[in-house]
Amino acid sequence: MKVVSAIKRVPEDIQTRLKENFKEVEFLFCHGIEEAESYLKEADVFITYGEDLNPERIKQARHLKWVMVLSAGLDKMPFEEIQQRGILVTNVRGIHAEPMAEYAISMLLQVSRNAKAYAELEKNHEWNRRMVNQEISGRTMVVLGTGAIAQGVARLAKAFRMKTIGVSKSGNPKPHFDETYKVEELHQVLDQGEFVVAVLPSTKDTQYLLDLDHFKAMPDHAIFLNMGRGDLVQSDVILQAVQNSYIAHAVLDVFEEEPLPEDHPFWEEEKVTITPHTSGQSPGYVPRGFDIFEENLQTFLNEEGEMKNKIDPKRGY
Repeated sequence: MKVVSAIKRVPEDIQTRLKENFKEVEFLFCHGIEEAESYLKEADVFITYGEDLNPERIKQARHLKWVMVLSAGLDKMPFEEIQQRGILVTNVRGIHAEPMAEYAISMLLQVSRNAKAYAELEKNHEWNRRMVNQEISGRTMVVLGTGAIAQGVARLAKAFRMKTIGVSKSGNPKPHFDETYKVEELHQVLDQGEFVVAVLPSTKDTQYLLDLDHFKAMPDHAIFLNMGRGDLVQSDVILQAVQNSYIAHAVLDVFEEEPLPEDHPFWEEEKVTITPHTSGQSPGYVPRGFDIFEENLQTFLNEEGEMKNKIDPKRGY
């Protein structure tokens, strides 16, 4: 069996461990899809971040049985062709929980404690004690999503004695949430959301889920943070929300168009904080991803047991 990886710079210790633990498997660790493409026609298993797969490459990969996606986002995957071929897809859902939870809390603290403004004062050598800093302790957080990442955010929020409310398709109770609601009940809870954190994936049900009325329903001192997918809400809606003071601030790590164009109005908007889709970045990302792959590879070879993080091609998640 041949495993082809298009993941760049896989650490040597991971490569060595896999080769030693699975001597019956041939591993080809390539530096990106450009190098990996010529081996796709021989691959039984392909490891990828997902964005480099397209219908033509699926067609090339005549022996492909399993795609391991080293990402949680799957919105660019050619699922129609994958489903037609009956190819198994798994991902690394859950490994982003720690870095993304830390990102969320750090950004809410930065906005609440005027970090950007203080950085400007420092740059200008200006001593100004007139700014009003806010506390995040004891506030209410509404999290759109209740999966592993959302639970990680809620868990850290509890360290600040926050009330945590989760919103999901099912509305089922989940760890670290005081209350959970269905998506159709969103309007019932947004007026409590002093912090509204979105970690939803991109699906046909979540695309442009939020509109201006949702922002109007939030408290005017609310901070909205989106680190899920950029197509949850239109950029113009976010701009209207902050410019009309329906909310106090928006922290955005994901966008409708990425990279965010240099002339986009977000860059100049004082009430918007931008990060370049880096909320999930961590030195532990690739090792954690390959830990899941190794566990799944053992199951795959044994042909028994349940694969971890198996994806339904019909739903895309």
